[in-house]
Amino acid sequence: MELKTEGRRILGINGIGRIGKLTLWNNLHQKYYDGIVINAGRELGKSLEDAIAYLTTDSTYGTLDHFLYGYTGQSCEARVIDRAEARIELCGLPVKLLTSARNPRDIGWAQTGVRLVIDCTGAFLDPTRPAGHIKGSLRGHLEAGAEKVILSAPFKTADVGHPLPEDCATFVYGINHAGYDPLRHNIISAASCTATGLAHMVKPLADTRETADIITASMTTVHAATNNQAILDAPPGTGSKDLRRNRAVFNNLIPTVTGEAIVLEEIIPGIKRVGFMADSICVPASTVSLISLNLTFRTVFDADGTPVITRDFINDIYRKAAAGPQKGLLIYSERQNVSADLVGCRAAVVIEGRENHTRTGFLSLGAGAELNIPVTHAKIFGWYDNEFGCYVNCMGKLAKYIDKNLI
Repeated sequence: MELKTEGRRILGINGIGRIGKLTLWNNLHQKYYDGIVINAGRELGKSLEDAIAYLTTDSTYGTLDHFLYGYTGQSCEARVIDRAEARIELCGLPVKLLTSARNPRDIGWAQTGVRLVIDCTGAFLDPTRPAGHIKGSLRGHLEAGAEKVILSAPFKTADVGHPLPEDCATFVYGINHAGYDPLRHNIISAASCTATGLAHMVKPLADTRETADIITASMTTVHAATNNQAILDAPPGTGSKDLRRNRAVFNNLIPTVTGEAIVLEEIIPGIKRVGFMADSICVPASTVSLISLNLTFRTVFDADGTPVITRDFINDIYRKAAAGPQKGLLIYSERQNVSADLVGCRAAVVIEGRENHTRTGFLSLGAGAELNIPVTHAKIFGWYDNEFGCYVNCMGKLAKYIDKNLI
C-alpha cells in the first residue's frame, strides 16, 4: 500500500511521545488526513507489533478502542501492511514509521508526500537556528521538504532579546489563528496547553467593554505531571536553576516557574500593558490542570448602587462566549467538578462558574483625598485537560486550518 498518492493529505509528526501519540489519536478521530508519517527517530521496541502496542494503548486515556468508541463494542483494527517499508494501518488509516533520522533536515518529508509537519519532540524550540545547525533545527523540516511546521510548544530563543524571524508566529485556535498568513508564516508555534486555556479565559473579558480595562492580572496553574519531571528524586542537571523540578513528581506539590505570561502577550497583544504575572504548581496527577485567574478591573456602579462587575456579570460573559464566538472551545459549567470529570474533555477551557467570585473596593488617591476610585477584584477558575482535550485538540484544529490554506 502506497502512502503517497496525488492529491492526498499526509500529515507528518516528528516525535512520538505524549503529544505526538495523542496527535495521532486525534487524527484517527477526526479522519481529516489520508495518511500519517511518524518520525520516531529510532526503532520502537523489537518489531512493528511493539510499535503498534505502544500506539494503541495509553495509561491515561485507556486503549485506542475505548478512546475512539467508548463502550460501543467497536474496535480499531491495527495491522502491519508492509514490514520492509515500516507501514502499518490503524482504523483504516495508513501510517508510515520513520526510524533512522533524528535531525529534522535528514528526515526526507518530500519523499513521503508530507507538506505540513507537527514537531512534538520538544527538542527544537529556537526558530532562529539555521537549518544546518549541528543540534538540529525547526528549519531543517523545511529543508527536508515540508512547507509548514507547527511546534507543539512555545518558541524559546537562545538570545532572549532576539526578535523572531518574520516567518514565525504564535497562534492559538479560536483566539488569533485568523492572523495566519500562508504567504508569510512557515514556522508556527501552537503555544502551550496552559497558554491555550488561559487565552480562552482572558479573551471574553478583553472583548467586553466593562471588563476590558484590566488594572492587574495574575494566574496560577495547578498543573498535572509532565515527562520532564523526575519519578524519583534525581540530581539536578549541570547549570540547573530550578532544583525542585528534580524532586519526585508523585510525592510532592512542586512550585515552579512558567513563561505563560509572555506567551499570552504574543497571543493577545493588548495584555502587554497590564504586566501579567504567572506561576505554576505541579501536582501528582496524570492529566487535567486548573487555572486560578486573578484580575482587578476599574468598575462603576449602576443606578441602584451595585457594582457593574459582579460574579453574575463575569459568569454571564462566559455563558455568552460558550454559546457564541468560542462555542466548542470554551465550556461554562456550574457542576461541582473534580479533575477526573474533565479527562478527555475536548475544550480549551471549562469555566468553573460555581467557584468564581468578585469583591469591589475603593482606591483612595492619597491621604484625605475625596476621590475614591471603585475597583473590582475577580477570581476565576478554569479546568483544562492539558494533554489531549485542551492542547492536542486545539492544535489539531490549528493544523487543519493551516493545511486547508496551503498554497
